[in-house]
Amino acid sequence: MADDNKPLLIKRYASRRLYNTETSDYVTLEDIAGFIREGREVQIVDLKSGDDLTRQYLLQIIAEHESRGENVLPVNILTDLVRTYTNQAGSVVPQFLQMSFDMLRDGQSKMMENMTKVNPMAKMPGFEAMQAQQEAFMKAMTGGLSGGMSGAWSGPSPDDSAGGGDDEDLDDIKKQLSELQAKLSKMSK
Repeated sequence: MADDNKPLLIKRYASRRLYNTETSDYVTLEDIAGFIREGREVQIVDLKSGDDLTRQYLLQIIAEHESRGENVLPVNILTDLVRTYTNQAGSVVPQFLQMSFDMLRDGQSKMMENMTKVNPMAKMPGFEAMQAQQEAFMKAMTGGLSGGMSGAWSGPSPDDSAGGGDDEDLDDIKKQLSELQAKLSKMSK
């Protein structure tokens, strides 16, 4: 069994093929992305020179996902990142980004923990579907979205009934959701 605390060592050969040293087989960028989604740290090194290529390959994985339309990074953020390479502000950006992602990850953990506790919203029709959507969103924002998920709506279809499901119930749910969104907006300010 591999030590999950130790980074998975991937060696890049001169042919640019990537070799998983734990399983003794070749892997693709998508395989590496899968290891990372599963919570595994990876280290990619050039076999000949010993250079650490991890950053280069992680950026390539992100670029491939973005080019396929799996956009997580807005254009203005990408533009700002490019600007940081040409000015003195670049020295604080890595720490800021690390702190931001740490806060996002902590917030996700706390939100998921609170959602699993008994709360009055759990009795609301459609709550389970909404909870699943929020979990998928948070996984996507933190890089934990599995490759098999399309991001499509996974809740009940319009013709499903949620315990009788008349229009008044739907309107009431929409109103409650709107109120919750307003409260969340106020909390984030």
